[in-house]
Amino acid sequence: MPPHGDDAQEARLMRSMLFVPGDSPRKFEKASQAKADALILDLEDSVVTDKKDEARRLTRDMLQGARGPHQLHVRVNALDTGMTLADLAAVMPGRPDGIVLPKSNGGDDVQQVALWLDAFEAAAGSKPGSTRIVVVATETASSVFGLGSYKGCSPRLAGLMWGAEDLSASLGATEKASGGVFHSPYRLARDLCLIAAAAAEVAAIDTVYTDIDNLAGLEAETRAARRDGFSAKALIHPKHVDIVNAAFEPTNAERSWAEKVVAAFADNPNSGTLRLDGMMIDKPHLRAAKKILGLP
Repeated sequence: MPPHGDDAQEARLMRSMLFVPGDSPRKFEKASQAKADALILDLEDSVVTDKKDEARRLTRDMLQGARGPHQLHVRVNALDTGMTLADLAAVMPGRPDGIVLPKSNGGDDVQQVALWLDAFEAAAGSKPGSTRIVVVATETASSVFGLGSYKGCSPRLAGLMWGAEDLSASLGATEKASGGVFHSPYRLARDLCLIAAAAAEVAAIDTVYTDIDNLAGLEAETRAARRDGFSAKALIHPKHVDIVNAAFEPTNAERSWAEKVVAAFADNPNSGTLRLDGMMIDKPHLRAAKKILGLP
């Protein structure tokens, strides 16, 4: 999701994606001081209806300001609001690295946004295809049934994020979790989103952690997400960034194992399986090891 097609930045590890209200340059400045890999300027839930136009203008101004090391994304309003196209028209001159589409129902929604992005990139003189798309893929009951449609829907698709807040309202639930553990409908949505992201070969992004001051709980949830295969987490507060980034880093033991696996296959390039420390390893182990080390 590189600014202006910077392939080196596209290859950078993505772990933390911090939401920032699109109508608050003050909060944007504060968020910019954190070490989040991406900032998501939000035009949806954090902006009331009568401030949408102002938020679009301010978001474009923030995109056109000095770029820091983080990527800049914009969460637009959902397609069923009728505001998505106006959001894109306002912010695309600022060349965001990515668009976050909420309440997506499947691959057809991605294709619709991708079509609009083709036109806006051409108008702005941006590199074709440089604006990536991340979808929030589990915010309605119907969206869960569309998770299998993302595979192959668009080369712009970069990630699937699962969300619990809106899903709770869609289900008519009275609570989402107890004792820090999600109830079964939300665990199902989480797991299916993870599997769908793997099938589509895009990033799986864990939902936000809403208990802002419970940093131990945040760390535990993030480590569980990494354990299961998520590669990034959405955030709502700058003080969560360092904890999440650290939790996604491989442990010394994991890094040591990965280095040995990569070295073993480098020494035996024609072998499909090898014996390492008394265990059989094969090409899936090599792919896992390269992922740990951030290797292509």
